[in-house]
Amino acid sequence: MASALHEVTPFLVILILIATLGPLQFGFHLAELNAPEDVITCHKTSISALQQLASLVMTKSGSSDDVADCIPMSRSDFAAISAIFTVGGLLGALTSGPFTSARGRKLPMQLTAAFYLLGSIVETSAGSVPTMIIGRFLTGVGAGASTVIVPLYISEVAPPTQRGFFGAFTQISINVGILFTQTLGFFLSYGSAWRWIMGTGIIIALAQGLGLVLLPESPAWTASAKGDVTHARRVLQRIRGRASNIDEEVESWGQGASKPTSEEEALLVGNESTSTDGSGLLSPSAGAQHSPRVHLGFLQVVRDPITRPAIIAVVGIMFAQQLCGINSIIMYSVSLLKDLLPISSALLTIIISIINLGVTMAASPLPDRFGRKTCLLASIVGQGTSSLALALAIRFDVKILSAIAVLFFVAFFAVGLGPVPFIMASELVGPEAVGATQSWALGASYVATFLVAYLFPIVNAALNKAFGGAGWVYFIFAGFALLWAAFVSGRVPETRGRKDADEVWGRTRRVD
Repeated sequence: MASALHEVTPFLVILILIATLGPLQFGFHLAELNAPEDVITCHKTSISALQQLASLVMTKSGSSDDVADCIPMSRSDFAAISAIFTVGGLLGALTSGPFTSARGRKLPMQLTAAFYLLGSIVETSAGSVPTMIIGRFLTGVGAGASTVIVPLYISEVAPPTQRGFFGAFTQISINVGILFTQTLGFFLSYGSAWRWIMGTGIIIALAQGLGLVLLPESPAWTASAKGDVTHARRVLQRIRGRASNIDEEVESWGQGASKPTSEEEALLVGNESTSTDGSGLLSPSAGAQHSPRVHLGFLQVVRDPITRPAIIAVVGIMFAQQLCGINSIIMYSVSLLKDLLPISSALLTIIISIINLGVTMAASPLPDRFGRKTCLLASIVGQGTSSLALALAIRFDVKILSAIAVLFFVAFFAVGLGPVPFIMASELVGPEAVGATQSWALGASYVATFLVAYLFPIVNAALNKAFGGAGWVYFIFAGFALLWAAFVSGRVPETRGRKDADEVWGRTRRVD
């Protein structure tokens, strides 16, 4: 344990914090329209007495705005603005995997910062529905790409024994972004002040872009794609610290990446502090060059019988993540719980987000301690039980049980279905297929998210009308949980403690 902690250097922590600004912006833009919806669409001038008071003070002080306070639109217009984010996300997820495999991790992350920046500028200055749609689409592309690239980068720079812990930072940062924007929405949902919410996205994107200048390229990609093992080894040593033994980790790259020769060792030590390239990274040595590894494309990983089971597993757990019903709570809890607690809807969403973030942080060591598959099953069973309890509580009008069921529903999601799918997507395949696999994973996630976001209110209303009363839809989510638990049990292998994808799937070759 001590040696594992020794590998967590301040430099590694800085790298991960910078990288996770991308997922943070995903959460930020996902929830940025939640609180100020009625204000943006001109249905209300504010959402609470607090905002009304602030608006009154601003008016008396003589402030004026050069941009419109709101954008007149129908509910269908607003739905289009909300949904286009997932369309952009799907495009970003599908295209970023192959691009990341070919061009590395750093450049694609810099491009996501550019998409976030441009999209946030357009959203902040938008005066019409089409303009707002363009801005949301651009930020969606950045979000989709970030949720492919960042988990992959983290898995490649984090110590092997702590990839589950650091992999959870993706989900933690998403939850931080959601909580941050909902908190801003609670205070800034009045008049034209909602534009400051969008404008905050500009500041975060600029911080991300500047921070990424300091980020080194992934050592694993440098070794496997460029064949430059010496440079990759030097960068990894810098990330792990001088005292760390990285031989076993380097060997996992393949490419003949074993312990360096005496000449290479001298280069590693002698050039570490003197040689730099134009981007601030330690420059590659002319030695230890190996043939780049061939990377599989988006369709190739499905056709290849070796990687196909991994794609099925990844797509399955990503659909499970959404079809167990989490976004029915995250996106519709305001209307679902409005009569359960004497509290404003905007404040209620903040409380739910705090619980989601807190449990996600507390549960982050669990995938490394108990295993990825165990956490997935516990999460699915817990959400299924919570769905059943919520359905019964709503049906029989037990309000306190409804509130408790919702809290447990969110908590169980954070235990496994939240962080683990992002971790496993890069552990079920080898380096040659990881980019395409991440694209399949996030593509499935965005499709499933769109299905839940679009169909939940329709199915919920139809069932309530057909059977009378409310709560029937959560019986369906409970049934989905049972199906996904069976899927994970039969089709998803454990990856904790496995050296590579061959060992995960039991394909380790015999020497004899």
